[in-house]
Amino acid sequence: MNDENDLYDDDEEIIISKSQLKRESNALQEMGEELVGLPASKLAKIPMPDELADAVALARKIKARGGLKRQLQYIGKVMRSIDAAPIEQALNELKNAAGKAAAKFHRLEQWRDRLLDEGDAALGELLEEFPHADRQHLRQLIRNAQQEAAKNKPPKSAREIFRYLRELGE
Repeated sequence: MNDENDLYDDDEEIIISKSQLKRESNALQEMGEELVGLPASKLAKIPMPDELADAVALARKIKARGGLKRQLQYIGKVMRSIDAAPIEQALNELKNAAGKAAAKFHRLEQWRDRLLDEGDAALGELLEEFPHADRQHLRQLIRNAQQEAAKNKPPKSAREIFRYLRELGE
């Protein structure tokens, strides 16, 4: 009898199950749905062939539920015939950009809250991170924000601190 290694040729194709093909097809169709749902400004940044761009543009115009479903299936079919990796990468970059912006926003909020709670100690740390910041201006804003909070007034100065921090971060 032949050796066990002789049972498989090196030139054999890898057989993919029907279920795996269906999962891949559904993933491409979902990616197409994401494309349809993107705002026009973000959609313009996604590299895609003309046929796909036309199909997505048409899907964005369709209001009928059944027609939209058929168009999304067509988009999935088009996506299966092209290399979807650049599209997937561009979509991931868009998602990551939104996450980074949110993280930056939260970081600035934390700095503002620390400045209002800790005062000069937090201001010293902030100045280490942003040496070009105006110490006098920040102290004045902090003092005003604390007075506004004590008198239950609207947080005008706290908002100004946030705006100033955002300018520093840019």
